[in-house]
Amino acid sequence: MAHGEISESLPAPSAVVFDLLHDYRRRLEWDTLLRAAYLDGGHAVAGEGATSVCVGRRALGGIALRTVYVTFRRPTLAAVKMVNAPPLFGAWAASIRHEDLSAHESRITYRFHFTAKPRPLRFILEPVMRAVFVWETRKRLRALRSYLARTYRARQK
Repeated sequence: MAHGEISESLPAPSAVVFDLLHDYRRRLEWDTLLRAAYLDGGHAVAGEGATSVCVGRRALGGIALRTVYVTFRRPTLAAVKMVNAPPLFGAWAASIRHEDLSAHESRITYRFHFTAKPRPLRFILEPVMRAVFVWETRKRLRALRSYLARTYRARQK
């Protein structure tokens, strides 16, 4: 099983970040990993039990992960687990923790773990997939930081 943790300081309070992160109508405004993101199963808003679909960029294989929110505690914690069976992933789950650092700054910590498939190739696939996932997650959290610097900070002035 592969796992990782990535943190980033963001120029907005955790409630603002949490709401933006789980607003699927706005997800593609900042998320560099995805080419599609939406709630499904009749869910209009994210919350515990809601299901979502996130489709990666074509350059990364265009893999679609369907997840269910297993925890949703605004504005501090959300966790999801994969419920479909896309290529290369046997299991996948992640949590996102938010912590206020000041009135206008917070830290986000993204933790993930996954199991690659097929099983006989895990020893090759998991290190490569983990490296790509860490790289892409850092990139998307930096993009989130830049987006918040443009949008949230601009509203504060």
